[in-house]
Amino acid sequence: MSRIGRMPIIVPAGVHVELDGNTVKVKGPKGHLVREFHPEISIQLEEGKILVTRPSDSKNHRSLHGLTRALLNNMVTGVTKGFEKKLELVGVGYRASKQGNKLVLNVGYSHPVEMDPGADLSVEVPAPTKISVLGIDKEKVGAFAANIRAVREPEPYKGKGIKYEGERIKRKAGKAGVKK
Repeated sequence: MSRIGRMPIIVPAGVHVELDGNTVKVKGPKGHLVREFHPEISIQLEEGKILVTRPSDSKNHRSLHGLTRALLNNMVTGVTKGFEKKLELVGVGYRASKQGNKLVLNVGYSHPVEMDPGADLSVEVPAPTKISVLGIDKEKVGAFAANIRAVREPEPYKGKGIKYEGERIKRKAGKAGVKK
């Protein structure tokens, strides 16, 4: 049995879970999420707990078991606490700002890069070199943070670029010099 898949998900107070076949709707203080799951994995709601079970021990069912439980747990966590990804800008003159709902990045290109997070995500810029992406859907928060990072990935020689907070960049030595 899957270690992750067999653990029940405790539904906190203030969160409403609705099961409709293989579609799960979760409502909480921060918003609501809807997701459709694989029809072979069964999901039950019993006494404030969500239980995920699988029909057999086949490789496909085992992998879907843990995945379904993790996705459900992320939905419950998202509507109660939310998710946040923090990014840092490293480089001379690199800065971020917010214009309305858009994120504007000045990262060494001839033009500023504007990014629109969409309706269900919010972006905060607490300092010119720090960005926070906030939302209730972990998948969307991570994808938007990855899109921001892809604008100027950190390079290995000086470490300039946009990186996740706490990310370590593997550094390379520069030119060794010409020997005669």
